[in-house]
Amino acid sequence: MRLIVLISLLIPFGFSAPLLAATCVSAPEPVFSLAYGSRYVESDEPGTVIDSKASAAAEKELKPVDNFLLDLAKMTSGNKPSSGACALSQIAVWARANALEDLQSPTARLTVGSRIASFGLITLEATKQVGHSGELADIGAWLDRLVSRQMVFWEEEASSGAKRGNLRAWAALGAAAAAAVTNDPVTRSWAAWSVSYVLCTAGPDGSLPQEMRRGKYALHYQLHAVSALVVASALLERQGSPVHLTCDAALDRVVGFAMDDVDSGRRTAQITGKTQSYFDGTEVLKPFSFAWIEAYLTLDHVSRHRQLEHFAARHRPLSYSKLGGNQTRMWARE
Repeated sequence: MRLIVLISLLIPFGFSAPLLAATCVSAPEPVFSLAYGSRYVESDEPGTVIDSKASAAAEKELKPVDNFLLDLAKMTSGNKPSSGACALSQIAVWARANALEDLQSPTARLTVGSRIASFGLITLEATKQVGHSGELADIGAWLDRLVSRQMVFWEEEASSGAKRGNLRAWAALGAAAAAAVTNDPVTRSWAAWSVSYVLCTAGPDGSLPQEMRRGKYALHYQLHAVSALVVASALLERQGSPVHLTCDAALDRVVGFAMDDVDSGRRTAQITGKTQSYFDGTEVLKPFSFAWIEAYLTLDHVSRHRQLEHFAARHRPLSYSKLGGNQTRMWARE
């Protein structure tokens, strides 16, 4: 019955019943509030030691959001109009419910950017599959509200250190994706400013100082920053606001530092004095950490094309739900 009602509601917005997949189920219950705390132990070196209980609590609270994004990314991976229509209908449910608008903790406000980015990027991908959609007005207005709150937070509330780090980069990616949906010049300008702000902190060797403070997780967070910085730069390039050559082509240096260190972590270890988490048994480096390569290869006047193309070819299709899903298809050169 709910599926029939959903179809009847969508027909006035330009979707015919055959366009919606027969398996398009109702969206999960929208998550309105988030209040989780930091995953890390408070210390003289913040962000270097994980608090297992706090991390588990944060993951539990975020699980409904992240599972929804993972399902949406899988839904649009087949590049079918019916799946794209279903994804947009489900995102619209969260948009109309004002999901994620009540962020009750500083950590939630710091980290929601990657989720906004994912919703925005999946919306763009689904729209490519469907064409015109009556859902976009509601989704765009929702993304605009979320990003507007993020802009205030990052300019007025975030610490000076956080403003230079990977979480600011992910907030910028969320803004770049939202701007691509809404064509809002203010949102786009803030995204470009934020990407540039983070890129311009890079050292001559390409290391990001804020991430190098993260002890054994420094390379992990350098790569995490790279994902957001590269995809945001590619999105902004497509919107006529290129930033990837700013600060003497800082993006090239940031990417180069990460790629030169993924085999051993030695360069990062020399800076931090710590064996990196990928090489001490703490975690395993997985292909999704390199999904950004597809977007990077679309940028003009950047280096390492041959190296990165060879690397990507071994792992394609490259996919990451926080970047909207299948990056190999999303950034395919036409």
